Amino acid sequence: MGSGEVKPGKNQKGSAQKHLNASFVVAGLLMFLVYLVAQHFAVSAPHVIITEAQEIMDNIKVPGEIKENNNGKVVCNMEGRSDTCEVDGDVRTNGTALSVTLVPSTTSSEPRREWMIRPYSRRFASLKKVTVTHLQDPATAPPCTVTHTTPAVLFGIGGYAGNYWHDYADILVPLFVASRRFSGDVVFLISNIQFKPRWLVKYKAFLHGLSRHEYIDMDADHEHVRCFPHVTVGLRLDKEFSIIPELVPGDRRLSMADFTKFLRETYGLPRSTANKNKPRLMLIHRGHYRRILNEPEVAKAAEAAGFEVAVAELRGDTPEAEQARGVNAFDVVVGVHGAGLTNAVFVPPGGVVIQVVPFGKMEHIARAEFAEPVENMGLRYLDYSVSKEESSLMETLGPEHPAVKDPDSVHRSGWGQVFELYLAKQNVRINVTRFAPTLEQALNHLRRQQ
Repeated sequence: MGSGEVKPGKNQKGSAQKHLNASFVVAGLLMFLVYLVAQHFAVSAPHVIITEAQEIMDNIKVPGEIKENNNGKVVCNMEGRSDTCEVDGDVRTNGTALSVTLVPSTTSSEPRREWMIRPYSRRFASLKKVTVTHLQDPATAPPCTVTHTTPAVLFGIGGYAGNYWHDYADILVPLFVASRRFSGDVVFLISNIQFKPRWLVKYKAFLHGLSRHEYIDMDADHEHVRCFPHVTVGLRLDKEFSIIPELVPGDRRLSMADFTKFLRETYGLPRSTANKNKPRLMLIHRGHYRRILNEPEVAKAAEAAGFEVAVAELRGDTPEAEQARGVNAFDVVVGVHGAGLTNAVFVPPGGVVIQVVPFGKMEHIARAEFAEPVENMGLRYLDYSVSKEESSLMETLGPEHPAVKDPDSVHRSGWGQVFELYLAKQNVRINVTRFAPTLEQALNHLRRQQ
C-alpha cells in the first residue's frame, strides 16, 4: 500500500499541549533582538531588498495565530514573503475543496477558525488558495477514506515556476527545507499541476530524492478524504535562493551546502571538489538579450589566464540530470546576470561563480539573487560590473539618453522600465583587459584550494 497508507478510519493523536505564555515571552525577546539587529545592520542604500533584521522580523510567529490544545494544533506564520501553516494532529485533506482540516478528538473550547494559504513561497503569486480550518466539533468533519501514517507537505507549482531561477529559489530550496526533516518519509500534495505538467517531469529525480512516496495531484484527488498525522501547508521563503539554518523546522540545521550535497547525491555528480591544477571554465552563452557580443574574445582571454574554456548554452529543455553533470565538470562558471547562473548549484565546492552585472546600477539586484547564495554553497563569488562603454545601450540609445546618463532616473520610474532597458534590451561587449584581474582572482582562489 503506497504513501504510508493504513486502513481508513484510524485517527491520529495530536501533540502534547504547550504553554501559550511561553510563546508571548519568546515573541517579546525576538522583537527586542530584531531592534538590536536592526541597529547593527541598518543600511542607507536606496535599493536594498531586505536586511538581516527584516529577515528575522519576517519569521516571528504571531502568538495570536497559534492554536494549541490536546486535540492538536495549527501554527500559521503570515509574516514575511510567505504564508504557511503547520497542522498537527488528526489532519484531513480534501482535493475537491482544496482544504486542510484539523479535527479535534472531542469538542474543543476554541472556536472554529480558518486561514487562507497560497501554497507558494511568494504570496502575491497567482495560485488558488488552500483553506486551512481548525474545527470545533469533530462531528462536522468528513470521514477519512484513506489514512496515511506519514506526514505531508502541500505546495503548488504555479507562480513563476518555469523560470529556472524561480524553480530553485521559490520551490526546490523551500521544499528541501520543509521536507528534509522527514528523511524521505513524506507525501507531497501538489496543486496547480495542470498548468505546469512538464515541471514534474524535469524535477522528478529531485522529488524522489526527498520522498519515497508517489506525489498526489491535489486538484485531481476528488474521491478521497486523506488523513495525515501532520501537514505542512505552503512553502516558506526566508531568504532569496538560500537557507537560514536557524529557521529550518525540526532538529536539523540545514544550509545551502547541504542542499548542493543533496543535488550531487540525487544526480550522481562525480566531482565534490574543484580542480586547482587544470581548472575548467564554462562561459554561459545566451541566445537572446544580455548576450556577450565578443564571446570568442572573452574565451581567449580566459584561456590566456590559464583556464580550459568551453562556451555552453544551458537550455531549459535539457534533462536536469544531464545539465547537472555537464556543469559539475567545470570549476568556474561565468555568465551575464540571469537564470543560467542558477547552475551554480552544480559547481563543485571550492569553485568560482563570476557574475557579469549589466550596466545600469544593477548590482543590488544581481547580488541579492546570487552573491550570498553562491557563497553559502561553499563557492567563491566574484562579479564584474559592465561600464557604459561596454554596454550596447551606448550604441542603441546614445550617451545622452537617461538610461545611459542617469540610471537613477530609470530606477525611480519603476521595475518595468528597469527590466525593459537594462535586462531586456541590453547586450555587453566585455573589455578583456579590464576583465583580466577578475579572471586572475578566480584562478588564484582555485590554486589556494587544498
